[in-house]
Amino acid sequence: MTTEPKIWNTLQRDYRERIEAARPYVMDGKVVEAGDAVKLLEAVIRPGDKVNIEGDNQKQADFLAQCLCEVDTEKVHDLHMVQSVLSIPAHLDVFDKGIAKKVDFSFSGPQAGRLAEYVRDGKIELGAIHTYLELYGRYFVDLTPRVALCVGVSADKDGNIYTGFNTEDTAVIAEAAKFHQGIVIVQVNELVDEVPRVDIPGDWVDFVIQAPRPFYIEPLFTRDPALITDSQILRAMMVIKGIYGEYGIQRLNHGIGFDTAAIELLLPTYGEELGLKGKICSYFVTNPHPTLIPAIESGWVKTMYCFGGEAGMADYVQARPDVFFIGPDGTMRSNRDYAQTAGHYALDMFIGGTLQIDKYGNSSTATASRIAGFGGAPNMGCDAKGRRHSTPGWMKCGEEYGMHDELVGDLPRGKRLVVQLQETFREKMAPGFVDKLDAVALAENAGLDLPPVMIYSDDLTHIVTEEGIAYLHKCTSMADRMAAIRAVAGFTEVGMAEDPDETAALKERGIFKTPADLGIDVRRANRDLLAAKSVKDLVNWSGGLYNPPAKFRNW
Repeated sequence: MTTEPKIWNTLQRDYRERIEAARPYVMDGKVVEAGDAVKLLEAVIRPGDKVNIEGDNQKQADFLAQCLCEVDTEKVHDLHMVQSVLSIPAHLDVFDKGIAKKVDFSFSGPQAGRLAEYVRDGKIELGAIHTYLELYGRYFVDLTPRVALCVGVSADKDGNIYTGFNTEDTAVIAEAAKFHQGIVIVQVNELVDEVPRVDIPGDWVDFVIQAPRPFYIEPLFTRDPALITDSQILRAMMVIKGIYGEYGIQRLNHGIGFDTAAIELLLPTYGEELGLKGKICSYFVTNPHPTLIPAIESGWVKTMYCFGGEAGMADYVQARPDVFFIGPDGTMRSNRDYAQTAGHYALDMFIGGTLQIDKYGNSSTATASRIAGFGGAPNMGCDAKGRRHSTPGWMKCGEEYGMHDELVGDLPRGKRLVVQLQETFREKMAPGFVDKLDAVALAENAGLDLPPVMIYSDDLTHIVTEEGIAYLHKCTSMADRMAAIRAVAGFTEVGMAEDPDETAALKERGIFKTPADLGIDVRRANRDLLAAKSVKDLVNWSGGLYNPPAKFRNW
């Protein structure tokens, strides 16, 4: 009996065929002219391919994204997009044009409304809404990009890439594609004889294109202090006193939003007043938020490792090498994969906002009108079961855990603090608390097996609203948790079901605390407490090193 020999290098053969098809467009080394970019994509992409357009939180492979929208649909179609962020119009234009069919992603940000519309109308087949780490992991399992369209600051003719302080996702995308015989194309702002630092080695890169314009950077983490409200300041005061101070939180992540910006701007004022300097907020894993400048300058922050950079912060970051992770070239290198891992295992607390919380405490940023995705929130907003080192805040939360004995027995165990900041009513009077998440209907409409929940109830330890703080981890039953949620839910459909007697009993047990219970005078919750009241104040705090984008220069 004879059998045909097994062929083990089909991917390598396919890779060589694609590279050969692209050869006419290569100039010097690995350089392709911008005018040939569309032809290059048509040469190396096949129908049905898994394709990654690097769309980070900050830097965007926008030129390559636009070029992909211009390919001949007879040659390129039915692509499966596997990318962390859908940030610019071109990321969805490929679906309009029939070039792409399916998407697996993590965060959609500015495209959240349009994405919701496309899913509702059946224009996009939705694989799953992932956490960042989850999607990165799948790049090395079953969502490996066949073609990766990446972005950097500069490159040499051999394809060595300098990403600057926004490395973000580039390394994980390029490695996953290249080491499974995929093709890596990188757009850069300039071609140079020698890059300042090799962030992505040339061996990982097949083609380099100098784009006709610098890549777009999204100032995603910039918040103007002038727009912070008294309500946000009140919640920030409660967080600093009732959570940070109470648990001695030194290692943490701040999510996007005005609520966390308010906390950052209260550290040098209210935090100082409480005597908490050196006791809280020493080690951050976050983007370099401009609203953290006063806290850094006041000596609160020891170190900060960053997922990515932030527009206008490069000079400031470079000038503070004791705080930020700076390379031998003198500039910061970020890495979203490492930062997510640190956020998952090395931090005591995650704090951020959401769009909806249900009566059980599950939360989601996927609503009927917006599918924003989660980013890294579920990685940091969960109790990391693999953690084995101890810190005081983590241990204290574990000691207070109401379900500890039933789940663990008499062994000591810590617990991550997972905090959701929520206004009872958001913009346009949309309720922050609902009986059932919109994510449930979204899952049914999109044919998903699981509703896209950002943080599950059992991971959530605290909810903070203008009504007070619910210390959910102290609850001994779901009935307790639901009663505590009703206590902080205000005049929403959830909050209207509150029983005053139940709430009083929760207060006695320390499960629910109002601002008054925390010794906070609500009359002090105003902008006078902010260390910086405008973007210009942030520039002044930085000694002129912070260079905000034009749209934030309102003075």
